[in-house]
Amino acid sequence: MKFSTATLPLELDGVCLTAGDKQVIKDLSCRFTAAAGCSVIIGPNGAGKSLLLKLCHGLIKPDRGTVRWAGGTDPGLRGQRQAMVLQRPVLLRRSVHANVAFALKVKKLPAAECRQRVDEALTQVGLSRYAQRPARLLSFGEQQRLALARAWAMRPELLLLDEPSANLDPAATHLIEEIIRSATAQGTKVIMTTHDLHQARRLADEVLFLHRGRLKEQAPAAQFFAGPKNDLAQAFLRGELLWWRRRSIYEADERRPDG
Repeated sequence: MKFSTATLPLELDGVCLTAGDKQVIKDLSCRFTAAAGCSVIIGPNGAGKSLLLKLCHGLIKPDRGTVRWAGGTDPGLRGQRQAMVLQRPVLLRRSVHANVAFALKVKKLPAAECRQRVDEALTQVGLSRYAQRPARLLSFGEQQRLALARAWAMRPELLLLDEPSANLDPAATHLIEEIIRSATAQGTKVIMTTHDLHQARRLADEVLFLHRGRLKEQAPAAQFFAGPKNDLAQAFLRGELLWWRRRSIYEADERRPDG
């Protein structure tokens, strides 16, 4: 069943964010629609990828600029129609089953529907046999899958994932990627960060490249990987360490009017 997209489009307009005395997100504008099922955010460490996700989820407010969900600016939308999975998910001191069920009880779903969704979500992520196991006894990869199951059970229109397979082995990464593909196939919009360019190539319908808090390029995945327009994005795809670039390049980068 396809889900509605009352949350979308999600738009950021001229967003700036400061941490201490440092501007970490700089005049960032972008738009997310359901048409590009999986939007993957890439860039060097410290580029602002996780901060962008938190802005999209309404967890933090920009110092300047606007974040709009389906034309509105009320972040309360995220509580009903969005879900986010952090890189290191926080699990309750309860069973695997109870962790997923708790998220649904908060939404006040009928008991029968709650049980059905929990069972479906745990089956989807391959954790059915661990339903009664304490969640904190799971391996890191299993905990990540449980966090995805908990988010997926809520039937979100928008699912935000911060490095969903970081530090996982290939088998666990494969399972995570299959869950993401299943989510987008059923109509959920996914916005995710990754440090793995191979994963970005496998999953992305569109790519956003961030560098030092600025959005340098947003393009369809095939177009981006065929040849990005931005010179820093080109260098990143070649595997260059961007922090090792000449200072003059950074200074010119800061002066560019298009950010």
